[in-house]
Amino acid sequence: MTLENGRMPANFPCELLKEPWKTRLDHFRAYTVGHPWLLAAREELMAAVRESEPNSVILVYGPPGVGKTTLRLKAEKTLSDDLRSEVEIDRERIPVVAIEAVAPESGSFNWRDHFRRLLCQVNEPLIEYKRVRHLEENTDRRLVATGKVPGSDYRYAVEQALRYRRPVAVMIDEAQHLAKMTSGRRLLDQLDVIKSIANITCIPHVLFGTYDLLAFRNLNGQLSRRSVDIHFPRYNAERSQDRQAFRSVVQAFEHQIPLPEPPDLLKHWEYLYERSIGCVGILKQWLTKVLFSVLGQEQTTITRQQLERHALSVSQCAKLVAEIFEGEERVKESAEERLFLRSHLGLELKSSKTDSPTARITRAGTKKPGQRTPVRDPIGNVESMCETAGL
Repeated sequence: MTLENGRMPANFPCELLKEPWKTRLDHFRAYTVGHPWLLAAREELMAAVRESEPNSVILVYGPPGVGKTTLRLKAEKTLSDDLRSEVEIDRERIPVVAIEAVAPESGSFNWRDHFRRLLCQVNEPLIEYKRVRHLEENTDRRLVATGKVPGSDYRYAVEQALRYRRPVAVMIDEAQHLAKMTSGRRLLDQLDVIKSIANITCIPHVLFGTYDLLAFRNLNGQLSRRSVDIHFPRYNAERSQDRQAFRSVVQAFEHQIPLPEPPDLLKHWEYLYERSIGCVGILKQWLTKVLFSVLGQEQTTITRQQLERHALSVSQCAKLVAEIFEGEERVKESAEERLFLRSHLGLELKSSKTDSPTARITRAGTKKPGQRTPVRDPIGNVESMCETAGL
């Protein structure tokens, strides 16, 4: 493997080319690119975990396949490294708790299952015994003990385990699944559970998810005050800086592909962008599939035909684009929203350099009753103007 200048990549282990194909594939799978959006989101997340109130709820959202799981793993490693010396002394403490919110098979999100999985993550012993024996009336109207384990018992066990283990944060991946619920349950009730646990344990909870997670924002004033929003975006080809960054990502992956003949992926960067929609996670998964096929067939390099064979279809990309564009629009703060806020706070309405229709509508809507709408009045004597015009 060589670069254009004839030299090997500085961080590529040359001896890897002599290893079995599975070892080479595992090398590429484990490789991650520290691209600008990932680094920015990581810094913002670390600042939120370290500087926010202990009972905060942090929402990290972005397009599918943008790299949110990679971001979570990077954050876990950073927090673990920071607490390494302390954990070696205090064996009871763990740096971070990470769990995936499992989508329910039907109906509402299963909190009991979620709490049980969380207890497993903190290596809590005797999970099945962390319950209160509940009494029910039998046919003889006598109270008998049942073996049911309600979610409330597991929740109390989770609260106690988190207090005992004292992690820096609880991270929940695929958190948009929390919004799965029956029609009789409010969305606010779902997030109130997370908020309450964060408040009782004084441990921030980080929710990673797609743009569906935006439904949790601003459900009420108290939650808005205690929540922190972090947007992890894709690369937008309309911006030259993003185009250059995406090209650098493609080149970084190109230099880590363990094949005898280095592929020229940079030549196909537009096609790679088109079928990944600027999401590095989708790009990485795509290239991993291609590499698996190439190594399995004992070929020496990656061609355009192989890229096309394993790419997402146009219809799949179109569906992703529609969801992403909708989510990106929901993230934006519009001028109308800001004008609405300022008007309700009694502040001066500051319009943009160009007199926008929204600003005109806002000003017209705030005039006093009986106040005349501004119009252009004729200048001079009306009768003389009519004589001059021959009327």
